[in-house]
Amino acid sequence: MTVQIIADSACDLPLSYLEEHQVDVLPLKVLLNNKEYDDLFEITYNEIYQEMREGSVPKTAQVSPYRLKEIFTKYAKQNKSAIYFAFSSGLSGTYQTAHLMNEEVKEENPEMDITVVDTKCASLGYGLVIRKAAELSSQGKTKEEIVKEVTDYSQQIEHLFTVENLEYLARGGRISKASAWIGGMLQVKPLLHVENGELVPLEKVRGKDRWKKKMVQVMKERGGDWSNQTVAISHGDAVETAEEMKQMIQSELGVQNFVIHPIGAAIGSHSGPGTIAIFFLGK
Repeated sequence: MTVQIIADSACDLPLSYLEEHQVDVLPLKVLLNNKEYDDLFEITYNEIYQEMREGSVPKTAQVSPYRLKEIFTKYAKQNKSAIYFAFSSGLSGTYQTAHLMNEEVKEENPEMDITVVDTKCASLGYGLVIRKAAELSSQGKTKEEIVKEVTDYSQQIEHLFTVENLEYLARGGRISKASAWIGGMLQVKPLLHVENGELVPLEKVRGKDRWKKKMVQVMKERGGDWSNQTVAISHGDAVETAEEMKQMIQSELGVQNFVIHPIGAAIGSHSGPGTIAIFFLGK
């Protein structure tokens, strides 16, 4: 690996993958029952979803400034080129803090070669970006080449998702409690996507399973070459539904390559159990 790739836990990739590909990962914070945990390292998605089903309301916090400064200082002292591809600035303050910490470390180490990039992606959409960066670094690409290629790639990533229970979005302040109650009564499933790194409602779909066909329809409208790309599916403890979506996408679009993994504790604290998210390259 010519250039060190740094990510944070909001990429929702397995720790085993990150370790195997030598990606350094920074944990977001999860606050649950008056205790603070490092996402990915000290709390699992299973624990979060179980707690949420029992009525707990977890909160999250960005990567700590101390951890950011520590890792930037480490690579500055080693004179090693590094790139931190950060969780979307539209969903977390981590990118802004990382930029400030990077400048602070640079004042003490003027020769350091570390770049901070806002991916404007989340969950496995962000995970696809990190996979791309690790691949390019292993191929011996320069830092400038990796930043350019990965930035272009991240701008093509489409995020499409729905939640099982509108109440979880209401608890996090994303929608009103009245909307959550009415939506539940009408069996409304909200489809959301990401624009410029921020969550944006796309459509409300009524009916128990119509949202699945609608998701595939949106993919058909927005997607490009399906034969040569990897589609990622992340889920909130809903592996059977994720597998069902995989089969539908495979049948309708001919996609062969998939990455499926649970949504981690940090993002899952807001989306809740039952969430299904799909990530793919747009046209």
